[in-house]
Amino acid sequence: MKLKFDANLPYQHEAIKAAVAVFEGQPAAQTDYATAFQTFDTELFKEVGLSNPATISRERILENVRRVQEGNDIPKSAKLLEDYLIKAEADDPKTTVYSFPNFSVEMETGTGKTYVYLRSIFDLNAKYGFKKFIIVVPSVAIREGVLKSIEITKDHFGAIFNNVPFDYFVYDSKKLGKVRQFATSNQIQVMVINVQAFLRDEGDASNIIHQERDAMSGRRPIEFIQAANPIVIIDEPQSVDNTPKSRKAIEQLNPLACFRYSATHINPYNLLYKLDPIKAYDLRLVKRIEVSSVRADDDFNGVFVRLDKVDYDKDAKTPHAKVTVNVDTPQGPKVKTFKVKQGDDLYERANQPPRNTARPEYQHGFIIANISAEPGLEHIEFNNGRMIRLGQEEGGMSEEVMKAQIRETIERHLQKEIKMKDKGVKVLSLIFIDRVSNYRTYADDGTPQKGRIALWFEEAFAELTAKPLYKGVLPYPVESLHNGYFSTDKKGVVKDTRGDTKDDEDTYNLIMRDKERLLSPEEPLRFIFSHSALKEGWDNPNVFQLCSLREMGTERERRQTIGRGLRLPVNKDGERVYDDTINRLTVIAGESFEEYASGLQADIERDCQIKFGRIEKTAFSRLVRPVKEGEEEKPIGQDVSVQIWEDLKAKGYLDDQGDIQDKFDPAREGFILEIAPEHEALKGRSLTKCGSTSSRTALLMHASASRCALRRKSH
Repeated sequence: MKLKFDANLPYQHEAIKAAVAVFEGQPAAQTDYATAFQTFDTELFKEVGLSNPATISRERILENVRRVQEGNDIPKSAKLLEDYLIKAEADDPKTTVYSFPNFSVEMETGTGKTYVYLRSIFDLNAKYGFKKFIIVVPSVAIREGVLKSIEITKDHFGAIFNNVPFDYFVYDSKKLGKVRQFATSNQIQVMVINVQAFLRDEGDASNIIHQERDAMSGRRPIEFIQAANPIVIIDEPQSVDNTPKSRKAIEQLNPLACFRYSATHINPYNLLYKLDPIKAYDLRLVKRIEVSSVRADDDFNGVFVRLDKVDYDKDAKTPHAKVTVNVDTPQGPKVKTFKVKQGDDLYERANQPPRNTARPEYQHGFIIANISAEPGLEHIEFNNGRMIRLGQEEGGMSEEVMKAQIRETIERHLQKEIKMKDKGVKVLSLIFIDRVSNYRTYADDGTPQKGRIALWFEEAFAELTAKPLYKGVLPYPVESLHNGYFSTDKKGVVKDTRGDTKDDEDTYNLIMRDKERLLSPEEPLRFIFSHSALKEGWDNPNVFQLCSLREMGTERERRQTIGRGLRLPVNKDGERVYDDTINRLTVIAGESFEEYASGLQADIERDCQIKFGRIEKTAFSRLVRPVKEGEEEKPIGQDVSVQIWEDLKAKGYLDDQGDIQDKFDPAREGFILEIAPEHEALKGRSLTKCGSTSSRTALLMHASASRCALRRKSH
């Protein structure tokens, strides 16, 4: 299969146009711009790098940015933010400080972020003659995804941009000739580089990029990059330049500018365009999400302790752990998650009346005696002698829950296979597991064996496909329908990894190479098991079920996991399918629907820096005043929107944060909105609808939630 791309999606054009407009006023390059390395005697150093031409002033760039922001309903930047830069020590004259602007583009996962920044490269070249670009990524997984995207869009962009020649490569310290080519070539050059490749200290012997090399005429590879004055594109900046060291590393690339693309910005410097989860949903650019809740219908009487996470405190000296226990609340029995350190008493930590009351079973013997944070051996020990490893739990019904989740995933999958049979859309299910050994084990002679999860899967599949409704839906041997993408050791034995190690590279290569094969209806594989390799950087549009047989309580992990299946599907011809009746992603969660929905909502609020039900100061900027016939309607703009917002706050409709107050109640009989006289004409123009934003939480959780209650003897 060959994936096809639509060159005319309006929202992608808006994001591309926003980036290109930053340099409005920069003349197109008519001749090659050559620059010598200024730090060396040009008589001795004859080589030059062709740099990106840059004559536009910072003042003009700021004007452009503010114009773009006004048009995209984004609060305007007061200044051109560059303040993340690390400034050189005053007593270190050898250090060169590079000053450059940063721009941010926010796009929800699954809406074509990579496509947008790749096409922006060609547009920036076509309009201004820019030729040197560096894409910085945080992990091998994302790097492989970027390379795959470049490969499969090459013909598509060639048709749009008249087959303009370009070259792309991954930075490799063993192939420094590509770095020289990057600096000296007169074609578009795209370097893809992991931030780790140039993150090490300059004195580090393994940091080739900062070492003088004979192959580089005695110069350092970084100098060739600096001479090119590249435009740097940062993919997932919250994971790339999140430390002073990484920010300094980016600075040392001597960027003309940095464009930052993510769905979850931490610092959205000079935000140019925003396509958040709500807007993506409204435009039907992603699948709807429905949640099937599978949880234990326990009586919450016995002890339940689960170890969710082990980490070090900021001083990096003492470890702490995150645990989950049973508590009683005014609404009934619940589970509670909190952080503990050595010496903590679970009973005291969980007992916080009136909201939570710790169960008496925790009163004796549940004091933390030891916390181990050693990789692979993470665990906690209690003074009663009990020990719990990371991801494990004491009490509860984890096996029964996982079996029910697997069964639910298979049944949902089979239902969609039937529904999509005549639409030419292949259905995939993605299942996350906690440990590879639970899916695949090895006999003493090294022969691969099925782990308990694989056995549970095949048992549930056989049971379900014996029913008349599902019989023959998938006419393949069950062994060919499921497989796992796991990293291996030197002997080929699969193992647990973090997802960012050297051992993961072959796994990522295989995943990306198999992307089109997995979409082919003739390929039997339908159920994909993963440990860490598919956490980020891998997306397949035809994933319709996501099942997590491990906890999703870590920061951003719900959204990361959901992001693997948000893309709209493609049919057997590689064409996108825009059909709301089938574009639904089912999440099979091991927690209640309410807990999952509230957790996802909290994740979105934090990641997108929004608050459901909160009115932003620029919320009214698109309103238009009534005009006489023949006159052109124009939005009132951000400045007037702020005036309206301040007026509503002063009259008690909003608080200081923009949260709607009880005084604002359009449904109340006799309600009249008090507003300054100069804005009276806007009252009939949807001004009173601002309160409806509190209902936007329903958009992501639009579909129904089903619950599978489990009991100890049957489910």
